[in-house]
Amino acid sequence: MATTNKSDIKQRTYNGAEILVEAMIRQGVEVVFAYPGGASMPLHQALIKNADKIRTVLPRHEQGGGFAAQGYARSTGKVGVCMTTSGPGATNLVTSLADAKMDSVPIIGITGQVPRGVIGTDAFQETPIVEVCRAITKHHYLITDLKDVPRIVKEAFYIASTGRPGPVLIDFPKDVQLQVQAEEPDYDPPMNLPGYHPERRKVQPEQIRQVIAAIRRSRRPILYVGGGCVSADAADELRRFVERTGIPVALTLRGLGAFPGDHEYSLDMLGMHGTVYANYAINEADLLLALGVRFDDRVTGKLTEFAKHGKIVHVDIDPSEIHKNKEAHIPIVASVRDVLRELNAALTDDDIPQLDEWHREIAEWKKQYPMEVKTSEDWIYPQDAIHELWRQTKGRDDVYITTGVGQHQMWVAQHYKFARPRRFMSSSGLGTMGFGLPAAVGVQVAHPEALVVDVDGDGSLLMNIQELATVHCEKLPVKILLLNNQHLGMVVQWEDRFMDGRRAHTYLGPIDRPEAQGKGDGTFDETYPDFVQIAAGFNVPARHVRKRSEFTDALTEMLESDGPFLLDVVCPYQEHVLPMIPSGATVRDIILE
Repeated sequence: MATTNKSDIKQRTYNGAEILVEAMIRQGVEVVFAYPGGASMPLHQALIKNADKIRTVLPRHEQGGGFAAQGYARSTGKVGVCMTTSGPGATNLVTSLADAKMDSVPIIGITGQVPRGVIGTDAFQETPIVEVCRAITKHHYLITDLKDVPRIVKEAFYIASTGRPGPVLIDFPKDVQLQVQAEEPDYDPPMNLPGYHPERRKVQPEQIRQVIAAIRRSRRPILYVGGGCVSADAADELRRFVERTGIPVALTLRGLGAFPGDHEYSLDMLGMHGTVYANYAINEADLLLALGVRFDDRVTGKLTEFAKHGKIVHVDIDPSEIHKNKEAHIPIVASVRDVLRELNAALTDDDIPQLDEWHREIAEWKKQYPMEVKTSEDWIYPQDAIHELWRQTKGRDDVYITTGVGQHQMWVAQHYKFARPRRFMSSSGLGTMGFGLPAAVGVQVAHPEALVVDVDGDGSLLMNIQELATVHCEKLPVKILLLNNQHLGMVVQWEDRFMDGRRAHTYLGPIDRPEAQGKGDGTFDETYPDFVQIAAGFNVPARHVRKRSEFTDALTEMLESDGPFLLDVVCPYQEHVLPMIPSGATVRDIILE
């Protein structure tokens, strides 16, 4: 019988790229949005070896991959992962990371880097991406030692998903990716995060007593609810609190869905393009319960005049937000869900304020200043298009809406009544055009059986339209409702309101047309890029629609299609998003018509 020489048995080895991919798998990663290049090829080889455990989606631009990771993260609450090569691949990811930082989205950006020996020599496709991203990430790593890989991956996921969520960058030199070790790594090493203790931020009983006392004494209280409520998965506790106390709810753009938009106590969105009744209520409130918000300038306008008549309770997981923009009378650094849970447990019948008069006053504002849907037998007004989208999809639990940035984004916020959290994905803080389509890709990957609709504008869609290729090749049934007005609509609105209507490069059609000189007649330019033909080039079915009489059936066709679909809806460019509070102004300056 032949004997086996132990020296003939090939010992299993592990390279850095394989260790990182395995570490991600052990963190529960199911999908990564990754675009390969020279400095990240070993990582992609490791991904191929683990294709049965982790799905790799190939975007057509690194920014698209970053936004897809955001769509995945925003809609699931899990950490999204994107990967690029070094140099231009890494810098193309920067906007996605900055966007995630502003909106507190947990994503991991992994970038290939040139070998350690040439870092700092201006090697081919080298950028110091850690330095570039230092101010726009929650944390960042440059891996220099193979043994650090499992710990860094574990820490990165912990940091991204705990406390205030945010993006973490891992920069991975190619030579470390290829470096080999013989022993199996420890994938659950101790973390080394001195000074980072998010688990210690617990609400104190005395703080709960102070809030309840303020609620008991109030006669015009208001809840100002933001994205922190969504991130904390606090929607159920919020609804229980509101229905117990009767306190009305005004939502930020990031907070939409945290409380049902069609609920009797909903005031919808507040701020620059919020409802009149939400802004009036904030202005008259004697108690402001600010939950998971940062008093953003688009909400507050002139800070000294915002909610100046009432006591302010500010709850946020991030201590740096407390007192940053607005002084709080009762500051609480804790999870919104924990605070609401404690409030719901501690409230007694004697603590419930008498709000009948306050409700009557708000009801009168709602009656006097409703959010009207503009309609026409000929034109398709964008507000009407979004309202019809809501009418055809309301009641379904599997509908996810993404948007680009601009007027269409605000009209969605105003006219689509979101009933659940994590159903609305939009670039809120950074306001990044091109967000909608790649974000929809990420949402659809996370929820393959769901209805995912990107409501977009023509200017915004063109920023990342190459992701139609991803939609087709990955067989993703993403729907695109394109509100096409041939202009940069929100900038046009500001030109009309504050710059005497002078057009300064906001018309997107040929430069020899009258619109380019600000003398547009409102007609649709047939020489403008044809989005139906563009979609056809990516093998995505599409349809034009120009008359209101055709729109309802066309929308139904899009929503019921089995695969992806682009509906190009021609809209008048003269429409403005109203109400509008000018930047830095107050509710007294609100524009209604």
